[in-house]
Amino acid sequence: MSNYHIKHLEEYFQVYRKSVSNPEAFWEEIAEEHFVWRKKWNKVLEWDFTKPEIKWFEGAKLNITENCLDRHLPTRGDKTAILFEPNDPKEEAQHITYHELHERVCRMANVLLDHGVKKGDRVCIYLPMIPELAVSLLACARIGAIHSVVFAGFSANALSTRINDSDCKMVICSDGSYRGAKTIDLKGIVDKALEDCSGVENVLVVKRINSDIGMKDGRDHWLQPLLDKAYADRDAELMDAEDPLFILYTSGSTGKPKGMVHTTAGYMVYTAYTFKNAFQYTENDVYWCTADIGWITGHSYIVYGPLANGATTVMFEGVPSYPDYGRFWQIIEKHKINQFYTAPTAIRALAKEKLDFVEQHDLTSLKVLGSVGEPINEEAWHWYNNNIGKKKSPIIDTWWQTETGGMMITPIPYVTPTTPTYATLPFIGIQPALMDEAGKEIKGNQVDGRLCIKFPWPSIARTIWGNHDRYRDTYFSAYKNMYFTGDGALRDAVGYYRITGRVDDVIIVSGHNLGTAPIEDSINEHPAVAESAIVGFPHEVKGNALYGYVILKEVGKTRDRNNLRKEINQQITEQIGPIAKLDKIQFVSGLPKTRSGKIMRRILRKIASKDTSNLGDTSTLLNPEVVKEIMDNSF
Repeated sequence: MSNYHIKHLEEYFQVYRKSVSNPEAFWEEIAEEHFVWRKKWNKVLEWDFTKPEIKWFEGAKLNITENCLDRHLPTRGDKTAILFEPNDPKEEAQHITYHELHERVCRMANVLLDHGVKKGDRVCIYLPMIPELAVSLLACARIGAIHSVVFAGFSANALSTRINDSDCKMVICSDGSYRGAKTIDLKGIVDKALEDCSGVENVLVVKRINSDIGMKDGRDHWLQPLLDKAYADRDAELMDAEDPLFILYTSGSTGKPKGMVHTTAGYMVYTAYTFKNAFQYTENDVYWCTADIGWITGHSYIVYGPLANGATTVMFEGVPSYPDYGRFWQIIEKHKINQFYTAPTAIRALAKEKLDFVEQHDLTSLKVLGSVGEPINEEAWHWYNNNIGKKKSPIIDTWWQTETGGMMITPIPYVTPTTPTYATLPFIGIQPALMDEAGKEIKGNQVDGRLCIKFPWPSIARTIWGNHDRYRDTYFSAYKNMYFTGDGALRDAVGYYRITGRVDDVIIVSGHNLGTAPIEDSINEHPAVAESAIVGFPHEVKGNALYGYVILKEVGKTRDRNNLRKEINQQITEQIGPIAKLDKIQFVSGLPKTRSGKIMRRILRKIASKDTSNLGDTSTLLNPEVVKEIMDNSF
């Protein structure tokens, strides 16, 4: 039997050594014993990071939905697969069994086929956290269509960019969504986006908030009547191991978002295996990840990872502050949650509130706490550990990325001793390396450098949709034969890893990776703006917030500054989404630039962080006098 469920530290080291000394044999054993295949592979792994080309389980045939649904029906058919907790606590939760989920996915698959969606077609899903979102993903996978989920907080402009980039022929959306006490007009955003998307033939609309919306004849269809008429069974399409399963967009430091492509077999094997071990999931546990399925965390650890293990996975539509700041804890008590996976932003926001919100709820069902999106700071870690876990539920501080598909460095609860702020040890099969700027690997402990991975793992993204050169340049050009993560890290005396943050122009705000270039482009389109530079600065809840330095053209210099700030943020909201708004905007006469014209963001970051005691070397600046002026007028 393969080591599918690791329960001791000694066993972790033994399995880890096996996984890195002979990766092919290790992953073959895991794949063979824990999943159903229609045809076995000819070769476990073929790879070349110089091209870069990676293939796992080559020649195998399968369908991921047979592994997430069909195979559970004989033994777990009546078990809850998805537990839907609505935004309004007065609305009843839905327990969707594996039988019911299978039927709903088959009906949805038939609706997609009836509307011309075929294997290989792209379908954009722009839905709130309602069951139809998970059903839509699985229905696409069942017929071999490639899903591209866009987080339903993105603007029309961001949505149309993503629809066009992957040439989606269908959009699945809802009339609107609930967010706490507010409703959001999602269909209006879709209509605006589709003004620029000629390839979309059909829009399927879920009725969620019962708002009065416009429906375009021939293009827009209410989903429920179609589902009611659809046949409740559908054979799963035969897929190749390396067929694309989904595209998911992530912010780049430059240019348009990158459509990361994840394929079928390797992604399935790795997300299922990491889910089982990182959460120590056992048969009757109730597991809850608070992320949105619009992000990779939701794909891997709300849908595919849990369902491949026959788990009960919670989908929560609401926000942690509605109807009050006790909502998360109320849900944990109500559904007797055993594993709880959330973001440091949420933990910091909740830690600012009265402890009464926590103390009035019974949290004794909790066995494992998880953190995702950015490294968790020490203060938040202790609050989470003391007040939520009661020092009995280990915290797994997980490090991974959209590009990696699954967790890469994480403690295994009850196995790895934890240390606040450290992601600890690499997961099974992951071979990290710290590199210096000259491209040499830094050996030994108590060192820091740029975090790379030396060997492929099954769920690594295979390419950027439509742009393989960009994939190679972004991830494989900095260090020879290495995947470069874009993050810095340090390795301590015992070999634990701590992620120290991005080394490129990507800022993590509330767990969202935001590239500075698209935000600056948006600001620079304002008629009063000549130039801008964005940096991150520490924020007690969001982790980082955005600080904008803006140079005005003559036309803007006499304008009301507060109105200008509002207009700039409004423009960012419309073009990217409210998540990218600036917390602070400082109008400046110039930006510190080197003689080659490069903005010295290091100096701007220090000023924004109020850390001006040592600005470092400014001798290469073309205009050192501008630094004093910016410092004198900073917030």
